[in-house]
Amino acid sequence: MEGVTISLFLLLAVVVSGMLARMSPIAVPVPLVQIGLGALLATATGSAITLEPTLFFLLFLPPLLFLDGWRIPKEGLFHDKGTILELALGLVIFTVLGIGFFIHWMVPAIPLPVAFALAAILSPTDPIAVSAITARVPIPKRVMHILEGESLLNDASGLVCMRFAVAATLTGTFSAGEAVLTFLWLAIGGIAVGLGVTWLVTRAKDIVSRKLGEETGSQILISILIPFGAYLLAEHLHCSGILAAVAAGIAMSYEEQRGKVLAVTRVRRAAVWDTVQFTMNGIIFVLLGEQLPGIASGAARIVSDTGHLHPIWLGYYVVAIMLALAGLRLAWVWVSLRFTLFKAARRGEVIHKPSWRLVVAISVAGVRGAITLAGILTLPLVMNDGTPFPARDLVIFLAAGVIIVSLVTASIALPALLQDLELPPEPSHQREEDDARIAAAEAAIKAIEATQHRLGNGRNDADLYADVGTRLMEVYRQRIDGRSRSGDENDQIRKVEEIERILRLAGARAERDQILKMARARKLPDEMARRLVREIDLTEARLSSPT
Repeated sequence: MEGVTISLFLLLAVVVSGMLARMSPIAVPVPLVQIGLGALLATATGSAITLEPTLFFLLFLPPLLFLDGWRIPKEGLFHDKGTILELALGLVIFTVLGIGFFIHWMVPAIPLPVAFALAAILSPTDPIAVSAITARVPIPKRVMHILEGESLLNDASGLVCMRFAVAATLTGTFSAGEAVLTFLWLAIGGIAVGLGVTWLVTRAKDIVSRKLGEETGSQILISILIPFGAYLLAEHLHCSGILAAVAAGIAMSYEEQRGKVLAVTRVRRAAVWDTVQFTMNGIIFVLLGEQLPGIASGAARIVSDTGHLHPIWLGYYVVAIMLALAGLRLAWVWVSLRFTLFKAARRGEVIHKPSWRLVVAISVAGVRGAITLAGILTLPLVMNDGTPFPARDLVIFLAAGVIIVSLVTASIALPALLQDLELPPEPSHQREEDDARIAAAEAAIKAIEATQHRLGNGRNDADLYADVGTRLMEVYRQRIDGRSRSGDENDQIRKVEEIERILRLAGARAERDQILKMARARKLPDEMARRLVREIDLTEARLSSPT
């Protein structure tokens, strides 16, 4: 019963954090509010939740990594694959080595393998936290795609590096050659398992749906179980469950493009996964705040092991690590940018040199978040011989401090850096969108014609089918004409479409208000009112979505 009560309080804190962040007159990142609420919760209860590392890792990481792989824009991932790989792989290794040696030099009480583990888990970045920070000052789409791609891959690479460091701490041995072979098995096996599980599950699901029909709730539940299945199978085979979850998500995005599920399933599944992502990210940060008082007191107790007497040195360590991370990232981004511009110049491409503010913004946007926290909380409690894991409370406190400092720094610096920034031109995909809409409209006309002839052939009311079909096809022909034009006439068409969208949106909202009014007056059955309101809600969501 106590566990259920605690879970409900955690969920309530996540809900309240969103409201408090929206009420704030300044752009306070939601994760910071959640950390504060977690700390208040721990202070009020006087105790902290005991986290079992393996269970915590299993519950939170697979679905979050799966969803990242599922939803990341693939065109941005492939377009900037060189830059993303440089940040996600090269920068991770650079960070692990540089920050690992730096932490061990600064705090000798932290053994070198543990310092490498801390550096590895500090290497992943969190684009969700960046999105929360830049909500009022939008970040360029291409930069956001790079950050998303970097986060997707460096989550896996950072967590795998941490796994090696923890293993070296527990066993006291490390072999570079064996590590390379192990890494290849972890990576190849994990990716194969993730792809295979998604492929097998979706194919089996398709067969069952064809024979028995599709049940939306089961489809959604299957999508939630896939990342856990991929993770557990990969771990059972001693592969990387992390990479398996990521690969399963990427495979899911391609399976979704086959269009084998009902539209209502896609709509409801997207809503469920939005809730899962919001809830899990929120609970992780609330748990950080809830654990923070105990972690801080534990770290303060062992501060004497670092050669100092006052706990304020813990704050100095956090700031020093944060500055080192920022310096390494800035240096890497600058060198990577120069290399990219050099390659573009050699290919004869037109070079648009970005502003120094954009380079600094990409560096500052390396915010640490949920993955760092989830990973550091999974450090073993004891060594193989039963002794406490060395400096566990201290490294957890340092990781938590870096998360908080990076969030605060980014929330202050990013809006200032991006405000009124002249950005390099981004490619417009308007032509591709127009071509897609024209092709879709032409396909719709053909389908209407075929269905009209099939249903109306030989019937007494064939004229009615013809009239309705003609009216519907005229809507699609107008869409084709509007998208086929160019220049000032095309701009005028788009302006008309925008006016039509605004008016239809106003009409839809008036429809819903009237239906709800009739339902309150008991002039409509509840079931009918819900169905009509849902239809209008879907229409409003489509009209309100960004184009």
